Amino acid sequence: MLDPFDRRISYLRVSVTDRCDLRCVYCMAEDMTFLPKKDLLTLEELDRLCGAFIDLGVDKIRLTGGEPLVRKGVLQLFQNLGGRIGPREQGGGLKELTVTTNGTQLPKMADDLYRAGVRRINVSLDTLDPTLFANVTRWGKLDQTLDGVFAAKAAGLAVKINAVALKGVNEHEYDRMIAWCGEHGFDLTLIETMPLGDISGDRTDQYLPLSEVRRRIAQRWTLLPSSHVTGGPARYETVQETGRRIGFITPMTHNFCESCNRVRLTCTGTLYMCLGQEDAADLRAPLRDPSVDDAGLRDAILSAIARKPKGHDFVIGRAQRPSVGRHMSVTGG
Repeated sequence: MLDPFDRRISYLRVSVTDRCDLRCVYCMAEDMTFLPKKDLLTLEELDRLCGAFIDLGVDKIRLTGGEPLVRKGVLQLFQNLGGRIGPREQGGGLKELTVTTNGTQLPKMADDLYRAGVRRINVSLDTLDPTLFANVTRWGKLDQTLDGVFAAKAAGLAVKINAVALKGVNEHEYDRMIAWCGEHGFDLTLIETMPLGDISGDRTDQYLPLSEVRRRIAQRWTLLPSSHVTGGPARYETVQETGRRIGFITPMTHNFCESCNRVRLTCTGTLYMCLGQEDAADLRAPLRDPSVDDAGLRDAILSAIARKPKGHDFVIGRAQRPSVGRHMSVTGG
């Protein structure tokens, strides 16, 4: 699949639910109203849609949420998609199946994820301070997430820690997190906060440019160039002292749209061709139309890809509404 700017679309991020068992301050309001369960695609429908994308050339799928592992029966979807890992001529087509999670469900699910074919996992962890963790997540307990991280490691999953850079909140912790990740063999990615959804707060107070963060980190750590890529937007460097990689996702200070290879499918069957634009395509209608076969479903996907924009319109500033009104948990974080 090629978009109008000749970018090959090979990466699909799928939100299997908008629900989450935490309420992180940069992601959602504490009193969130979630979608009625009747509006969600079934796991079988999500599997069929993912299969159509694989048939069109997608070779990496990341399951996200909300918190994807709280969806009942989601392991069956992992198992079905894991069965598509392998050569296309043998009924496969996927090179990688991954997941982004807050870690709370990993103690009981990490082994099953590995058996399903997952080999790499992203865990959202913004702080190593228990009190601060409780404040950022509102409902979370640090020990529960750390238990999940180490359960994933024990299961054989490569762990990458994702931390949102929050001004005045966790910016004093990056040295500690780099050292901790080095000690345990994890990579670390820092992410700029993005103007998605109403969160009952002002993101201008949260926003911390990663150009400044990198400058501070480089005063203590030796950052070496890295050619490592994962298919996502992070730009990686290697921390010489730990041997681990650190990534920077910078939608605000460095627009990474020129190399965008991904689209996002929500749990309701809405396809967003760009995280930072409202234009979307309804795939639920053709999916549930008995007159539309698999070829027709692929045609609907191709029509949507033909509308993929060149880039996002993210802006952070006081007295502004979010650049995009929907929450990240709806789009797929």
